[in-house]
Amino acid sequence: MSRPASTRPGGVGPLGVVSIVVGGTVLVSSAVLVSGIVAIARKIVTPARGRRDDVRIDSYDASAGTITLASTPDTRLPGRYSFWFARGTGHVRVGVVVRDDGRHVERRVEAVEGADLAKAHRGRIGGWLFPTPADAGLAADEVVVPTEVGPAPAWLVPADAGLVGPWMIGVHGRGVTRAETIRAAPVFHREGFTSLLVSYRNDGEAPRSSDGRYALGDSEWRDVGSAIRYALDHGATSVVLMGWSMGGALVLQAVTRSALRSAVSGLVLESPVVDWRTTLAYQGAAMRVPRSVQGLVLRLLGSPLLCRLAGSAEPIDFDRLDLVSRAGELDVPVLLLHSDDDGFVPSTASHGLAEARPDLVTFEVFDVARHTKLWNLDPERFESAISRWLDRQRLAGPRSTDQRA
Repeated sequence: MSRPASTRPGGVGPLGVVSIVVGGTVLVSSAVLVSGIVAIARKIVTPARGRRDDVRIDSYDASAGTITLASTPDTRLPGRYSFWFARGTGHVRVGVVVRDDGRHVERRVEAVEGADLAKAHRGRIGGWLFPTPADAGLAADEVVVPTEVGPAPAWLVPADAGLVGPWMIGVHGRGVTRAETIRAAPVFHREGFTSLLVSYRNDGEAPRSSDGRYALGDSEWRDVGSAIRYALDHGATSVVLMGWSMGGALVLQAVTRSALRSAVSGLVLESPVVDWRTTLAYQGAAMRVPRSVQGLVLRLLGSPLLCRLAGSAEPIDFDRLDLVSRAGELDVPVLLLHSDDDGFVPSTASHGLAEARPDLVTFEVFDVARHTKLWNLDPERFESAISRWLDRQRLAGPRSTDQRA
């Protein structure tokens, strides 16, 4: 006799009860719960198609050179930032806070580009201040890095001494583009490095993978490996990998899994995802997702069969992405830059990595700064930390004659 429909793996019973198998365990849940688990899993691995303009513009005074925005944790931050509006077609460089009354934040406007700011009502704050290397005063070439999914665009910023020498490969985070990495290129240029600022699969610039889904670094690291190959083929004598946020996960995977990892002389990690379980638990708690549901989401994404419900072609190996537990596999010096006030990727795992490998990890702990905005808050400290670390590791090349801070 056949089993009742409600107990069949993947079956739906007469009361709307669904049974699914995850890791050999039968989980019986309501259809609503299962659909919620699948929806969360899809959100984690699906690249955003656009970013929401979530900050209200209260006023813009062109004659005074100021803009007044609704007060949020990001709009109140000291430092210099980008403010994008008109669905990303307009860009403002905002500077110091002139006034903050708790409801409204008035900031200095340094430059306006693109759409008409006077007609805008909403926008969004971003950390990457420079849309192109030229905006940061850097000469750069558009190049293409061959990857297994197709040609990925990149910016190449040559060192003054030429391409033969040390290189930095900059890897951006989730939901942004290679422009995020420009902020680090000037200090590496002054230290004698060529910089290669790359794109990778599913980021909106590089080609899509077959499933069009993020693997949180579990497959994207191979595009970083392709960038290392490009660097070595074009004059790199060694490579420093620098990753922001999810880009940190990518470079950690590359340095532990790539056949070319011997060419990597060091890592710089800015607000990195060192362990996805820690990050997703933090974000899940902020969204009030029960821990039991969070666990089921991770098990779904890690299942070779059920990951397809999220649109993923391959499961995600969260153990392999945990570089706190795998810290013993690291064999190059690491500079960690992370704020305890990150607000998106907690610094917990960064502290864990620093404690696990004090022989390799230099940890520069910030506060006040939010996620991937360390340079914006304190560019002098950010750049000095990189310069000092390169000097200590003796990784720098011939210095540029431009010694600006």
